[in-house]
Amino acid sequence: MQSTRLIRAIRLATLAAVAAPASVYAGGFSLNEQSASAMGVANAGAVANPENATTVLFNPAGMSQLKGTNISFGAAVLDIKAEAKSASATNTLGGPVNGGTGGDIADPAFLPNFYLTHEINESIDVGFGFHAPYGLAADYEDDFVGRYFADKTELTVISFSPAISVNNGKGLSMGLGLNVMYAEGRLSKYQDIRGALAQQVGPAQAGPLANAYEAEFGAPYADINGDDIGVTFRVGFLYELSDRTQFGLAAQTGTEFNLEGDVEISNFPAPGGQPPTGLMPVTLTEDVRVPLAIPESITLGARHQLNDTVTLLAGASYSRWSRFEELDIISREGGTGQVSGLTGNEVITHITEKWKNTWQFNVGSIWQVTPEWALKAGYAWDESPVDNYLTARIPSSDRHWLTLGGQWKSVDNGWTVDAAVGTLLFTDDPKVDEYSYLHAAPDQKDPSAGASNYKGEYELSAWSASLQVSKAF
Repeated sequence: MQSTRLIRAIRLATLAAVAAPASVYAGGFSLNEQSASAMGVANAGAVANPENATTVLFNPAGMSQLKGTNISFGAAVLDIKAEAKSASATNTLGGPVNGGTGGDIADPAFLPNFYLTHEINESIDVGFGFHAPYGLAADYEDDFVGRYFADKTELTVISFSPAISVNNGKGLSMGLGLNVMYAEGRLSKYQDIRGALAQQVGPAQAGPLANAYEAEFGAPYADINGDDIGVTFRVGFLYELSDRTQFGLAAQTGTEFNLEGDVEISNFPAPGGQPPTGLMPVTLTEDVRVPLAIPESITLGARHQLNDTVTLLAGASYSRWSRFEELDIISREGGTGQVSGLTGNEVITHITEKWKNTWQFNVGSIWQVTPEWALKAGYAWDESPVDNYLTARIPSSDRHWLTLGGQWKSVDNGWTVDAAVGTLLFTDDPKVDEYSYLHAAPDQKDPSAGASNYKGEYELSAWSASLQVSKAF
């Protein structure tokens, strides 16, 4: 039990499969809830319908159709229910893992936003926005049967988005914007040490020894935290075909966060303890980084005013989520780290993702009931990028998004209030069958993980609500 081979094996096993993101059920880890006025129509035609300052986000070219100075601010609440209906797991040695289904893994999220535009002259407008373009959160109960695959997952991204637009005075506008994003992430899980122990004492003794250690000290727990700043560029076009019809297009570049931070392993088994295990818990740390790909995307939209009271909207978005092929934890310590002892820039552990490119299609309508009041409705079909490699952290499937909204605008001073509610209906109950895979051969199971496996079937649902205040000065 004193050998360095055993300690190294346990260290590396403790990190295996810790780093896989959870889905927020809105196209990978993108968030749809950026604007109550757009959410009322399920974001349909948002790139072609610059109602207020939120066009900074959807299509900066739309600023050219706003007069004076405009502000919009508000917040959304997103509440997701994601719970396993059934769950089972085997440990590294093939024995069953005892525990529960993990409970509801997603807490409600609060998503604030603020946007401002200003007309410099008849040809040039500028603006900026603060919003949350990406995010996720998942937290299983401590006795989750799949705890050796997932526990907590968090990603928070806040973006500052300056933008400029120009127009030719003949119905064509172009806009350019930046998204300067700060990202902070956390990934954690419990670790099964049975496989590492079996290399030294044999499978027959490894199971009882690991059970005794966990009963006395708890299973080792790996917790990774990191942050980074990334930038994407957005270009947009808006063309006014007639007084009633216009089209919009917006494209955004991709980027890659390198979330730099550290991994902390608590309850790590080290020699020197008392019988019956002869092991004692210590805490180890190592500096690491976790690359996280953000996809390119392109959005098309159209707005048509059918008559004086009804406006129709439609749109489509394509996101290149296939650039998110893997999620790796990489050492930054050049062989001096307590956890891995690997040379710097080597992969400590690997997660195969292989997401696919996705489409979102949406349609909506606005009914101007009176000069003060308007009613909105929208529908979107949203494809999930998670394909063959569903995990405990990503129990996702394609979904339908249904929304209703209302708008009140003062005819005296122009203050406008938008409110919207939406619900997500998932097409399938995702079935997870999770293993660990090799970094060098992403489609091959990792032999060092032994018989470790998690199976679960999930029930998913979600609702959201948003409120927004806008004003033109």
